[in-house]
Amino acid sequence: MTGSDVPPSFRLAYVPGVTPTKWVRIWNERLPGVPLALVGVPADEAADALRRGDADAGLLRLPVDRTDLSAIPLYTETTVVVIPKDHAGAAVEELSVEDLADEVVLHPLDDTLGWERPPGRPAFERPATTADAVELVAAGVGLLVVPQSLARLHHRKDLTYRPLTAPEAADGASGLPESRVALSWPEARTTDLVEEFIGIVRGRTVNSTRGPRKPPAEQKKTAGRPERKGGGAPRKPSGGKGGSASRGGARSGSGKNGGRGGKPRRRG
Repeated sequence: MTGSDVPPSFRLAYVPGVTPTKWVRIWNERLPGVPLALVGVPADEAADALRRGDADAGLLRLPVDRTDLSAIPLYTETTVVVIPKDHAGAAVEELSVEDLADEVVLHPLDDTLGWERPPGRPAFERPATTADAVELVAAGVGLLVVPQSLARLHHRKDLTYRPLTAPEAADGASGLPESRVALSWPEARTTDLVEEFIGIVRGRTVNSTRGPRKPPAEQKKTAGRPERKGGGAPRKPSGGKGGSASRGGARSGSGKNGGRGGKPRRRG
């Protein structure tokens, strides 16, 4: 349209721990001519990166300011406790908030769970990053509560993790802060490529993907079937196959079939 030789592309931002591999593979299968570039961003900078135009859309953690960003929640992550492999908690399948009451629980400055008051006892100071907190867990300083994806991202041979549980709140909601991953993009820049990626993350198939091409093709094919048969289509109802056809045959005999009559038409 513009005469530019530069092919269109799509830039997808993602925060640490989120793995867009499945959706990128589907994109490459469906739009092989449109390169998809992955842009890694820190969790606390993801929304601003979208506003600046550093990416067309992003996989980030809620909440986001809906004033200028649209968001589609995709899934909720499991909350886990990162512990040394020789910790007593490694012998059980899951740990509860009560189990952490006497433990030092690290609370990094880039925490993604939004604790008002983390469980356990606070450390003397907060680590700067989740990666720093993981190092302190390995050193035996304390434990760390994070989304499962971050526990996997910072995996070490001397550490493991267990799901964390808590009593439900009065309204039946989880008693734990949870990380919810969403697809987000600037509302003012909802391009066709953004719509394509929305369809992919929502699980639309190739036949149900947004776009005007498929429905008209189906309509044309359906509408064309009787037309391609030419004069044969209107004559078939007068062939005597079924009750409605016999009524059509009577009209045909007194109409355009003229002196030929309708009886020979009703044979069979």
